[in-house]
Amino acid sequence: MKDLLDRALAERYGVAAFNIVNDLTIEAVLAAAVAEHAPVILQTSVKTVRMYGRLQLYGIVRALVRDVGVPVTLHLDHCPDRAVISDCLRGGWNSVLFDAHELDVAENLRQTTEVVAEARRTGAHVEGEIEGIQGVEDDVGSDDAAVVQSLEVAVDFIRRTGVDCFAPAIGNAHGQYRQAPVLNAQRVSDLVAATGIPMALHGGTGLSDDQFTDLIARGCAKVNISTALKETYLKAGLEVLRDAGERDRWDPPALFRHQRAAVVDMARHHIRLFGGSGRAW
Repeated sequence: MKDLLDRALAERYGVAAFNIVNDLTIEAVLAAAVAEHAPVILQTSVKTVRMYGRLQLYGIVRALVRDVGVPVTLHLDHCPDRAVISDCLRGGWNSVLFDAHELDVAENLRQTTEVVAEARRTGAHVEGEIEGIQGVEDDVGSDDAAVVQSLEVAVDFIRRTGVDCFAPAIGNAHGQYRQAPVLNAQRVSDLVAATGIPMALHGGTGLSDDQFTDLIARGCAKVNISTALKETYLKAGLEVLRDAGERDRWDPPALFRHQRAAVVDMARHHIRLFGGSGRAW
């Protein structure tokens, strides 16, 4: 992850980080990255890891990325469970987000420092967080507004833990926004200026193109897309299933082709929007 994000921060583009849910969405995201010649991050939620089992999920990812000619990294998103983090680090994940925002800052800092040390032993990287991103995603999170720490507290956390990336609360939220969000974009600039590390933008689905462009220019080198993928995948399936029901003709490959095409289009759109096209090496 660090290799992908350090380049993106230096050149001010965003690496799309898609929360995949199964083999079809993995393959579709990879196809989009290859078509755009872009680096990409495959993200797995704790829920998805538990649904498949860590060993099987990693096996699926490994098989699908084997012949992919662009940089790909595997990331564990929003995980408050140290046991799951350790299991995924041992099992081949390249990076993890230790989500300990419900702890006080001192305890979060202590445990995140331990996670960073653990990740280094496997050559992996860590995304840090001290402020919850509003909204529930894959059974993790809360609809309560995030408590934002001071810039000094956030910078101290980043420096002392040694995290490779940081997820700030700037008025963003997981899921669909009920109204256009008002974002504190300056906080991204201030954090990057003070620490020199890339920021991760959560709650991307529903932001305007201008908001994406501005935040990426300020240093959001990792841009998460979860809700858009899930909605695209399921709505594409619903279209086919409604038609199949009306005609009483049931063709699973037609369903899979339609879902794959929809996810590829969605992923390519975001990769282009974030400036990632043509950035593979």
